Amino acid sequence: MNILVTGAAGFIGMHLSKKLLEQGYKVIGYDNINNYYDTQLKDERLSILEKYDNFTFYKEDLANLKAVNNCFEHENIGIVINLAAQAGVRYSLENPHAYIDSNIQGFTNILEASRHFKVRHLIYASSSSVYGANVKMPFSTSDSVNHPVSLYAATKKSNELLAHTYSHLYNLPTTGLRFFTVYGPYGRPDMAYFSFANRILNGETIEVFNNGEMKRDFTYIDDVVEGIIQLLNKAPIPNDNWDRLNPDPGSSYAPYKLYNIGNNQPVKLMDFISILEKHLGKKANKEFLPMQPGDVQATYADIEQLNQLTGYKPVTTIDEGLKEFVKWYLDYIEN
Repeated sequence: MNILVTGAAGFIGMHLSKKLLEQGYKVIGYDNINNYYDTQLKDERLSILEKYDNFTFYKEDLANLKAVNNCFEHENIGIVINLAAQAGVRYSLENPHAYIDSNIQGFTNILEASRHFKVRHLIYASSSSVYGANVKMPFSTSDSVNHPVSLYAATKKSNELLAHTYSHLYNLPTTGLRFFTVYGPYGRPDMAYFSFANRILNGETIEVFNNGEMKRDFTYIDDVVEGIIQLLNKAPIPNDNWDRLNPDPGSSYAPYKLYNIGNNQPVKLMDFISILEKHLGKKANKEFLPMQPGDVQATYADIEQLNQLTGYKPVTTIDEGLKEFVKWYLDYIEN
């Protein structure tokens, strides 16, 4: 079966594609290699995938409908895993149009191609950021998420709404995954743990927002990849018990489903920094700052539904995960 992975040169996309290739799937990678962060890292990820004979790559932009259709016309795609997006909460304050082009226009093109070319299952990346102003913990897909606090979150919520519409209109099975702070080797340089490591090693000050009073449900990349793969052949079916008088936002009368994919164990930011310091062998100089616009104080994933369906259960502790990241990072900066 051929699987299209958009954002294949990205952090999650590379790790997922590599695992799928190792399992014998033909993977069609799709990525525009934009310069939101250093493209050298994207090129290095891509070079790993290009060693496999069962990998084909399209360097194109999802916002280009003609390019998207060309890919679908030439590849017999059974499953789509849409990971391509303009990422980052803070950058959305500076360049909102990039989020509309990639996360709205690009995703709409994927939906259109998926329904026209009869894709069996569309899995797409949403985000824990959709929970926005919610404070009830842990976050559940049955919670209302109508109060986003960043444009990035609003575009991800829009993806969920668009996906439901296509599930309703065209019977397209769609599964949305709300990722919770994914970290690990080959991670994104704009993520806090990556920039922290860089600054700590260079003796520079790290900025700790909300005076360190933050919690994140850090999820190691290998656990995330395992969760996605377990969903490949579990396309959603209509929920016959869906109640229109008391609608569950996480499922539907249409073939549509949402899942949290997190570690289910939030970690205090200051504890996270301490573990990172331990593995780097160096203390951080910290500057404590107020909360940034668009940020949330805590994230915490309820993963019960994903566990019930697939047996998904993260196994990587924050200590083990950061140890692996630091091991990769030290090698990366030396080379």
